[in-house]
Amino acid sequence: MKWEEPGGTFHAASAPDYIPRPQMRELQLARLRAVVRRAYDHVRHFRERLDARGFTPPDVRTLEDIAHLPFTTKADLRDTYPFGLFASPMSDVVRLHASSGTTGKPIVVAYTQQDLEVWTSVMVRAFAACGLTHGDIVQNAYGYGLFTGGLGAHYGAEALGATVIPVSGGNTDRQIMVLKDFNVTAICCTPSYFIHLLERAGELGVNIRELPLRVGVFGAEPWTESMRRHIEIEGGIQAFDIYGLSEIIGPGVSIECPYHDGLHVFEDHFYPEVIDPESGRVLADGEEGELVLTTLSKQAMPMIRYRTRDITALASGPCPCGRTVRRIARIGRRSDDMFIIRGINVFPSQIETALLAVEGTLPHYQIILTRVRGLDAMEVQVEVTPEVFSDKIGALETLHDRLLYALDQTLGLRVEVTLVAPRSIQRSEGKAKRVIDRRNLSSEARHEDSPTIALPRK
Repeated sequence: MKWEEPGGTFHAASAPDYIPRPQMRELQLARLRAVVRRAYDHVRHFRERLDARGFTPPDVRTLEDIAHLPFTTKADLRDTYPFGLFASPMSDVVRLHASSGTTGKPIVVAYTQQDLEVWTSVMVRAFAACGLTHGDIVQNAYGYGLFTGGLGAHYGAEALGATVIPVSGGNTDRQIMVLKDFNVTAICCTPSYFIHLLERAGELGVNIRELPLRVGVFGAEPWTESMRRHIEIEGGIQAFDIYGLSEIIGPGVSIECPYHDGLHVFEDHFYPEVIDPESGRVLADGEEGELVLTTLSKQAMPMIRYRTRDITALASGPCPCGRTVRRIARIGRRSDDMFIIRGINVFPSQIETALLAVEGTLPHYQIILTRVRGLDAMEVQVEVTPEVFSDKIGALETLHDRLLYALDQTLGLRVEVTLVAPRSIQRSEGKAKRVIDRRNLSSEARHEDSPTIALPRK
């Protein structure tokens, strides 16, 4: 019997998930005051910002006073690269991680031994919330190295007592061999990569549904409910959304329970707020906005009101699982992923939802942004199923028209839809690249870089 089932065995690591709200708020306030004091005393960047506001650590008297603290952004991490936000001497730092940077400078994050222990503990709580136990065999297909995903999941699963297979990312055929031969019961990877595994397994004659695999812990990229349904039906598993980011700790900030009604935030360590992305005003529970996180126990590199750019809402109502920690709605988009086409705000998640609602398409697509005669244009390339691809041209035209209609109804915008052959869109072993922006390229470069279209455009 699983921990999450009625009458199941309770996992001791999950005890903080059930703390009564008044006690949780007392703990949060004590930790908030301590982390603000630590950052003020040891991080020049933070101290200067607080002094400029005339607000010092003793002024933090209630949890609501967090609104007087300055935000931290990704630009702050880049501007203080590499060690400018450290609150611990390097002699106390036992590990460094870094995320890839698109501007040439990566984001560097640091951990003391205590930080690593906290990280491991929240990952144990995350896996326990998914119903995993010491009897499970976990295939960890997140990348190892500077990326936080691999090692975060690895140490959490080991501390849970599960058997861990550190296969890392890539080498899809080997991944499938391991799934089949090692009796894997849980897999950790990005949702788009698991879909790729499903496709490749089919080509190799392996039916994932017939394997012992029963749980997928998917994160590192936004994904929709439509994609979850596809994964669960095709894979015969239960798919859980896990959330985290390197700047805060890595994976393990929040996780779904089996009721899939939002992601439980481990808020004894990570204090969540949702703000209006434009004004910075704190929003009430239930209102959608940008997620802001404050680390309450991080020693090496405390993050005070870090703007994640992820769009979500906080839910404080009870969850059937009994956890009292608050939940965030599944994150399907980021404020900085939005692009504007002819005055209309568009998010990739909107397009994915519309596409997957139409039967005959695969969950592989790309959005190509170009500029034609000075006007922005958007093309959505969509893979079709092998059955539709081999069908008569009339079936393709019907599917094309249905997709056009679905996108028009969702976006309020007429876009170009191109149907492409199965497996013609490049697969990713990590985060899927959904948007290709060619608006700043010359017309010659756009033409040369355009992928071959397998099906005629209507």
